[in-house]
Amino acid sequence: MPTEQGNAQDPSRLAGTGLGRRRALLAAGAVLAAGAGAAADELVRGNRPAGRAAGGAPAAAAAIPFHGARQAGVTAPQQPSTHLLSFDLPPSSAATGRKALGGVLGALTRTLAAAASDTPPDPRLEGGGTTRLASLVGVGPALAARLGLDVPASLRELPSFPGDRLDPGRSNGDLLVQLCAADRWTLTVVAELVDGAARSAGAVPRWTQSGFLPHTAPGTTPRNLFGAKDGTANPDHASAEQWVWGPSGAHGNGTVLVYRRIRMDVSGFAALSESRRDRAIGRRTADGVALGGTAEHDEPDIYAKNPDGSYVIPATAHVRLASPRFDGGARMLRRSYSYDDGPADRGLLFCAFMRDPEQFTRVQNRLAARDALTPFLQHRASAVAYVLPGAASAGTLGEQLWT
Repeated sequence: MPTEQGNAQDPSRLAGTGLGRRRALLAAGAVLAAGAGAAADELVRGNRPAGRAAGGAPAAAAAIPFHGARQAGVTAPQQPSTHLLSFDLPPSSAATGRKALGGVLGALTRTLAAAASDTPPDPRLEGGGTTRLASLVGVGPALAARLGLDVPASLRELPSFPGDRLDPGRSNGDLLVQLCAADRWTLTVVAELVDGAARSAGAVPRWTQSGFLPHTAPGTTPRNLFGAKDGTANPDHASAEQWVWGPSGAHGNGTVLVYRRIRMDVSGFAALSESRRDRAIGRRTADGVALGGTAEHDEPDIYAKNPDGSYVIPATAHVRLASPRFDGGARMLRRSYSYDDGPADRGLLFCAFMRDPEQFTRVQNRLAARDALTPFLQHRASAVAYVLPGAASAGTLGEQLWT
């Protein structure tokens, strides 16, 4: 789904994360246009590019601050690795449930803040520089309704879509935590700490899922397991304020995460000719340029036609059906990852942030009805969560839920 230009990768990401075998899959074909990156104003500090010292030498990687108005899992540059954890709270009265939720959120705040600091408490996180941990915590629609929490009125579960084959055991949840870091080791350790803190406070684990990005030069677009550039565009600052972050007021520093676990038929798609792959996507595999365009970040012209009257970007192309032009310009911030859970189960962890999940529903209904990629995709898990505003240095995530 193309949006405005912006595909920043963290320049501090480490090389050697063990993805060589997975990189071999990248020759397979072309694309879901999923998002990766943050608004440009959040990626540059001062008057020099992120990751460079004043003298031009690489700067030492600084810790990503945990505390702030908005959670770093959305605002920081996208990291190479991710790990998601979902938890439930035991059934109880609203009063008891609120107390339990407050305890879990307090435990998560302390754990995540410590893990992201310059001096993480666990010895397994020492010796390799800062963790570069960026995290987010969100609450699910069912929990919000059960406890009468102050969340955006737009927060709701997604409807069923044609072709969905969702596993309930790997979907939804009362609480969702997403961890992102420069390496898998950090995520393994921090996920253990998060799981222990949540369990001790009374939460029950529901599902977990890990994901990764390929090695990609800073400022360039990563590829997915179909082999195509994945995340060519994302909203700029002004568009993000309009379409990603909540309206001014209690929810202005929060957003909604839509998560979908999409199994991809990599070998089946690779069997198509390059021309058919390009037409199914609406972009050229080689360079990510939209059909009929001249540069990767050009806005796709979904109305351009060939001399015979057919669309240059076919009517069933993924890029065309996902175009913001069909949604009054509405945009998502997309931060997707690949996953590999075995030869028969690999694909995309679609993660997108938006003010109203109805936006995703509109787009997915169009895709489910006509997308040329549909024969090669299966949506196997789903979740929606209200990503809470950030916590002040002496505060706790979720304090706004009680007002």
